[in-house]
Amino acid sequence: MRIDKYLKVSRLIKRRTVANEVADAGRIMVNGRPVKASYAVKEGDIIEIAFGQRPVQVKVVSTQAPTGKDVAREMYTVLSE
Repeated sequence: MRIDKYLKVSRLIKRRTVANEVADAGRIMVNGRPVKASYAVKEGDIIEIAFGQRPVQVKVVSTQAPTGKDVAREMYTVLSE
């Protein structure tokens, strides 16, 4: 699954276009490297998103699209906020 779609379905970012813009601006790092919106997310990846002054770091647990918004939070675990 592409990282922009993953961020949208996991509800880390509300819209896919916003996730795409954030990735193209270089504010998303996966395993310590900046990535583009087309990066394919794998289980075990560590994603760091720079939201202004507070970066959020999460670990990918699942790449399967959730069936509901309650399940979306189970796609990742938060490492630091």
